[in-house]
Amino acid sequence: MKHEILYRPVYSLLQIELEAGESISAESGAMVTMTPNIDIQTSAKGGVLSSLKRSILGGESFFQNTFTCRQGKGVISFGPAYMGDVEHIPLTGEWFVQSGSYLCSTPELGIDTKFQGLKGVFSGENLFFLRIYGQGELFISSFGAIHPIDLQQGEEVKVDTGNLVAFQQGISYTVEKVGGIKSTMLSGEGLVLRLRGPGRLYVQTRSPRTFVGWLWPMLPKPQSQ
Repeated sequence: MKHEILYRPVYSLLQIELEAGESISAESGAMVTMTPNIDIQTSAKGGVLSSLKRSILGGESFFQNTFTCRQGKGVISFGPAYMGDVEHIPLTGEWFVQSGSYLCSTPELGIDTKFQGLKGVFSGENLFFLRIYGQGELFISSFGAIHPIDLQQGEEVKVDTGNLVAFQQGISYTVEKVGGIKSTMLSGEGLVLRLRGPGRLYVQTRSPRTFVGWLWPMLPKPQSQ
């Protein structure tokens, strides 16, 4: 399997070349183009209960599509649902991905949900991460460009709750105020995640929540009767 990420960093398109018998699984609606020698199979990955849990709690689609090259070489492309980048993670072990950032992966990887606990209640984001585990190829997407941060043992970084995309197993985190009460209420930053290494994490350069807040006043409002 070969891949290329085109048009980075904001309107990225993931292009994958499959050999005969190779497969790639993706979120419903992620496929942009594919050659005629690629077959598609739609299923509830991991069974109905697992898919229902992932859909309701993780914010992902209930069904996943698996694309398999029937013969020769096939080419398939995927695009994120929004204006953003795509990142490849050669996965061994576990990664945790924010809702909406999973794009596609090789079929041998498992996908589950991980409850954030009370930390998620106060973070203002989804209460569940997608837990992706095993050994294979994972592709994630971001809103805006994607930026990697490598943390050494005990090293820490604070990330806005709306900008975290994914992090590696081994990284722990807590939710805390950005500063004092005045800064938390008036700075526009609110709550942040303090992440502690070792491991790698990815952040996105734009926050969907902030973008919606900027866009909302410009949208036409319904006229009262």
